[in-house]
Amino acid sequence: MLMSQLYAPTLRETPAEAELVSHQLMLRAGLMRRSASGMYSFLPLGLRAIRKVEQIIREEMNAIGGQEVLMPIVQPAEIWEESGRWAEYGDEMFRLQDRNGRQFCLGPTHEELITALVRSEVRSYRQLPLRLYQIQNKYRDEIRPRFGLMRGREFIMKDMYSFDKDEEGLDKSYWAAFHAYERIFQRCGLEAYPVEADSGAIGGDVTHEFMVLAEAGEDFVLYCDKCGYAANVERAEGVDLPHAGPAQDLQPLTEVATPQVSTIAQVCAFLHKEPRDCIKTLIYIADGQPVAALVRGDHNLNEIKLRKFLGCQVLELADGETIARITGAPVGFAGPVGLEVPLYADYAVESAVNAVVGANKADAHLLNANLGRDFTVKAFADLREIQPGDPCPRCGGVLEGARGIEVGQVFKLGTKYSQAMGATFLQENGVETPFIMGCYGIGVGRTVAAVIEKNHDEDGIIWPVSIAPYHVIIVPVSMKDPAQAEAAEKLYQELLALGVEVVLDDRDERPGVKFKDADLIGFPIRVTIGPKSLEKGEMEIRNRRTKEVQSVPVEKVASAIRKILEAES
Repeated sequence: MLMSQLYAPTLRETPAEAELVSHQLMLRAGLMRRSASGMYSFLPLGLRAIRKVEQIIREEMNAIGGQEVLMPIVQPAEIWEESGRWAEYGDEMFRLQDRNGRQFCLGPTHEELITALVRSEVRSYRQLPLRLYQIQNKYRDEIRPRFGLMRGREFIMKDMYSFDKDEEGLDKSYWAAFHAYERIFQRCGLEAYPVEADSGAIGGDVTHEFMVLAEAGEDFVLYCDKCGYAANVERAEGVDLPHAGPAQDLQPLTEVATPQVSTIAQVCAFLHKEPRDCIKTLIYIADGQPVAALVRGDHNLNEIKLRKFLGCQVLELADGETIARITGAPVGFAGPVGLEVPLYADYAVESAVNAVVGANKADAHLLNANLGRDFTVKAFADLREIQPGDPCPRCGGVLEGARGIEVGQVFKLGTKYSQAMGATFLQENGVETPFIMGCYGIGVGRTVAAVIEKNHDEDGIIWPVSIAPYHVIIVPVSMKDPAQAEAAEKLYQELLALGVEVVLDDRDERPGVKFKDADLIGFPIRVTIGPKSLEKGEMEIRNRRTKEVQSVPVEKVASAIRKILEAES
């Protein structure tokens, strides 16, 4: 490809809309352009990187018996109603009608459609296991699209679905995909950590997210260096934390005035207490019914854990009017004593003694509230958000925390969709049985963005060879010099014959402009052809990642480049 013909409009200034480095560089290097909020057009360089990631994915999916299909983006509402997710999925789903008034959606995911497809064709255990995948655009109406490809409304995903006859088969499919994902991200030049996670709207009991640790990540990961435990903060397990300090005698319950003191920080400052000496009482509406959740003052409630524990579909924090009706007090003064709604508490609350709680009265709190004597709890559970420094639930070591970018996730779905949609097959004994399913997703564009987040410097992108749009750029200092132009063209043709993906910068630009563009775009290898080096019969090879520069005889440049690419592939 000649640089004069390559559609790669680079930018010198960083667009104001771009916050993350990956977003900035993908715009500045001419990889993509914004079409609408959360939607982007890929330009040639960006699409080449995307296609290389897709090819790596295809190779690894095919290696574990995956078969590629392509399903419609537009899906009928009926199959989503069968699974129960038409109403459950919420406002993130793009919904539309055809001219006859039939309801459809733009697919945010394809569990329903693949289940409907397989149930119409697969009838016997002899046709299992079955692993079908596609690489296709998905659509989710994010309330706040941001960070370029990290959180968009249109994005490319690889989604695979497995169908097995039993749990043992599902286990094999799950771990086959899990290990394939490890290879995929490694081949893309990423270190992606598998962490335990919440399954969210997809469903299922077992799931792992593959996280690339980076400050730009939207998720927070807790991990233990001692035993290898790792989990998304939404899923991280807590252990019972005993109240620090010596054993205490139960003191009398006492009401104290706390005028305009409603937050834990304000209460502690006013009463000279520590946050761990307090109990927070949070009022929620679970499937239309009020409940109260209790956590220690120095902890945060994990709403996902609470929703799963209660088994409710919809969990919402009560508004001020509802809180006043239930507690008789404004926001910030709710407490468990005398509260006539079901109380659910985190394990750490069980060991709290003489705690400070809201008095269910404006501008008042209670001192010395104690479980059993002053209030009772319907059930205890792991309800809190785990924090760095907490004990590891596996080995008791200390958990550390880091931000992460989710690039992939694997799920054990079980019979969530097959049972709801009547997707069954005949077992060996003739019994009709729902398929045991799994699903496995990779964000293709997000993987490219994560690669850039982890591979860049102040000058631009540093691509791994495996997914670099092009591998080599040849930069003559001046194309007006016949000797340089001839040498550049000869090397260009030689590299093309060797199958090297190469660009010749034939533009009539200053050398500095060419060098800046080469570094910004991130070509792994730059060959500079100048008058002085040519006089010596040499060309200069520069490695983008190491910045190592070597002068190589003209006749050996092509072979030297091939060796570098082979070593880094």
